Amino acid sequence: MSGDLPPVDERDALAVAAEQGQICALAATGQRDLQKCVDRHPELFSGNPFDSTLFGTVALAMAFSAPWCTPGQLRVATRAVLWGFAADWQIDYLAKSVDEVDDLVADCLSVADGATDVVHPLGRFLAEIRDELTAAPAFGRLRPVWREELRRMLAGMARERRWRATNPADGPTESLPSFAEYLANADNLGASFVNVSHWVMTGTPAAVRHIAELIGASAEAQRALRLINDVATYERDVSWGDLNALMLVVDRAEVTNEISRHVDRCRTLLSPLTDECPREAAFLTRQLGFASGFYQVTDFWGSL
Repeated sequence: MSGDLPPVDERDALAVAAEQGQICALAATGQRDLQKCVDRHPELFSGNPFDSTLFGTVALAMAFSAPWCTPGQLRVATRAVLWGFAADWQIDYLAKSVDEVDDLVADCLSVADGATDVVHPLGRFLAEIRDELTAAPAFGRLRPVWREELRRMLAGMARERRWRATNPADGPTESLPSFAEYLANADNLGASFVNVSHWVMTGTPAAVRHIAELIGASAEAQRALRLINDVATYERDVSWGDLNALMLVVDRAEVTNEISRHVDRCRTLLSPLTDECPREAAFLTRQLGFASGFYQVTDFWGSL
């Protein structure tokens, strides 16, 4: 029949299923670790959108992106994703003013600079990630790079908060950005911060040598991911009062065309890296593939 699936070689099916089983095992281990993080920092995850499905899908996304890793090698990346969700929630929804946002950003950057006497639970959770990275051999060389990606992420989140500010305590609301300005702020997604955290942790000599090129490719992937997310979550963003790329264009095709352009650009930048940095390149490629499939069905956040 025309609707039947094509025949599958049983040996191929076994190999595929074995890889999928390994991914699921990595995800299960990662989810258990994230639950421990949540238990240590309950103040960060008390909102309804932080449900068990969010923790599970975060762990699954990272396991799918790097199925060759051990749980220990993947732990920092998975925690960094969860930390990014917590930072987004604090800055977008819980902070009562832009001054409070600025204080929170300063607190987190002080953690990157080595502070240990942080007060806010978001800073304390970040300190755990920093302390684990400190033990990685590559951290000594890449610490300034890691801090810069953290700064860019937090600056992007704070900028979007100002764009969408409605609370009188925030002061005058800035005008909405153009589509180009919005996309240029894609660091607020935090994907590159997660990627750099992962590359610091795994710390291959090739990744250290080519970190600038990898970050360039990651930035292109991050722009594509920002838009893939927006296309999938438009209705939710409208109901939550969030910004979304589709609110800033007349024609939806402009957004889908930009996704293709940035995916192609990412592939072009990764091409010369595939021999020396095959796993780092595959990590970015698999991120894009996972998101493209995942967001066709659902997204990470639970309901308000």
